[in-house]
Amino acid sequence: MIDLGFSPALIMIVGAFLVPALPAVLRQPLCVLLPAVTLVLVWLLPDGPSVRMSFLGLDLVPVDSDRLGRLFATIFALMATVGAVFAWRQSSRMEAGAALAYAGGAIGITLAGDLVTLFVFWELMAIGSTLVVWAGGPNARAAGLRYLAIHLLGGVILMAGVAGELAATGDIALTAMQADSLSHWLILIGVLINAGAPPLSAWLPDSYPEGSFSGSVFLSAFTTKTAVFVLIRAFPGEEVLIWVGLYMVFYGLIYAFLENDLRRILAYAIVNQVGFMVTAIGIGTELALNGAAAHAFVHIIYKGLLMMTAGAVLYRTGLRSIADLGGLFRTMPFTAGCAVVGGLTTLAFPLTSGFAAKSMITLAAEDSHMALVWVLLEIGSAGAVLHAGLKFPWFTFFAKDSGLRPQEAPTSMLLAMAVFAGLCIGIGLFPAPLYALLPGPVDFWPYSWSKVMSQLQLVGFAALAFFLLLDQMKPQRTISLDWDWFYRRMGDALGKEFSMRTVAGAQNAERDLGIYLARLLERLYRHHGPKGILARTHTTGSMVMWVAILLTAYLLLGYLGVVG
Repeated sequence: MIDLGFSPALIMIVGAFLVPALPAVLRQPLCVLLPAVTLVLVWLLPDGPSVRMSFLGLDLVPVDSDRLGRLFATIFALMATVGAVFAWRQSSRMEAGAALAYAGGAIGITLAGDLVTLFVFWELMAIGSTLVVWAGGPNARAAGLRYLAIHLLGGVILMAGVAGELAATGDIALTAMQADSLSHWLILIGVLINAGAPPLSAWLPDSYPEGSFSGSVFLSAFTTKTAVFVLIRAFPGEEVLIWVGLYMVFYGLIYAFLENDLRRILAYAIVNQVGFMVTAIGIGTELALNGAAAHAFVHIIYKGLLMMTAGAVLYRTGLRSIADLGGLFRTMPFTAGCAVVGGLTTLAFPLTSGFAAKSMITLAAEDSHMALVWVLLEIGSAGAVLHAGLKFPWFTFFAKDSGLRPQEAPTSMLLAMAVFAGLCIGIGLFPAPLYALLPGPVDFWPYSWSKVMSQLQLVGFAALAFFLLLDQMKPQRTISLDWDWFYRRMGDALGKEFSMRTVAGAQNAERDLGIYLARLLERLYRHHGPKGILARTHTTGSMVMWVAILLTAYLLLGYLGVVG
């Protein structure tokens, strides 16, 4: 173990400022090397606080390593490394630097030992991710602005909670808490915004699909899973999270079913799968928390894999709607195979990493005698067949031939997809190494006969329903209205009202000023104009009289001693 004296995340953050200035021949390898080095340093950190500092009278702990933080830092660094391989052909300098800062901010949060350090990295992550969205091109600017507005709102709420906690207790340690005070509620709400919880969850499908072919891969990994990490750390067993998570499960399920945009389907599927993690955190048992952490770990891998396959299709065809695709397996067989692996992992199919992790969550609900929660989680698992599990790979690669014959993805993309596809299968076949990394001891083995048969039945019947209803499942060229319709329309109405009142106020002020100036000029003209009082001519006699009066007054005042 090595006491570095600084957070390993700083390596990527400093690199984020240097990388954009380098030529491509150096920039691309460095984008792969920096997160790989960060990963090694994370594992060299000793357990417990290793960096302390004082700032503005606050005792900060920028580095406090433990099993939970090391698990999330590991998968974040791995995602940044493999994602950089996938983005090898990305020419955007801004995206390269922003992705490093984004991932570095996420790793900094996993190692933070206090709320102030967490907030600093939290805001850095928001800035980095916004730049990743904007790197998608001119069409991404508006979505990026909406994304930034929501995350700045979440940051303000989080900071208000941190400030309230500091004022109330003087303690800023990042430890378990309960939503029993205003400051704790504010912290919880700020974190849930990043998790994609209602009613502001529409920021995720609004912005992630607007990134570049590689940018969406990075976006799928860090923001929501960092929020999951903080919820595990700060709010384990918070009952309200059970119902928030279940809402997310079915919200993401329904909207992914309605969507026809490749990456919007996957974006809604992220909300759906994060809902399982949030529900598990609300259950709060050791098995449930281990399940949430394990599911977050494998979700980053298989969702990254699916985003890579969607990015490869976008890179080769320039098309986003599954209504325009189909039959691509003929010329993109490896990409299609990786999409199938990612889809099966989403379904938690036995022998995939999804089964090894998600089954812990459903078992935790069962062991906690939460029958309703267990039933809803099982229904949500079956519903995953309808979006990323079958809908995405089927209509993109195997449905009615679209006549498109794009080339297979470039070698760098294939290599990145192969790594993640291999991990999806490898972790599914040998889950013990993952279980050894989890924050608590794991007394669980997924491959009992009952668990395997139960999951096969669930997936089998859901798949049968999918193919029986295939005509109804065909993509339609529609637009789905989400929660953001309300606050975007309200914002638009408020903006118009503000503009109207501002213009009216300016016009009234201009009118009143004009009236005042006109009256002033009238008075000046009356006194100083050519016919004004001060401009009139007077006779010599009257002027002599006034001189005499003034001299008499002066003599009287001199006699009285007033003047001398």
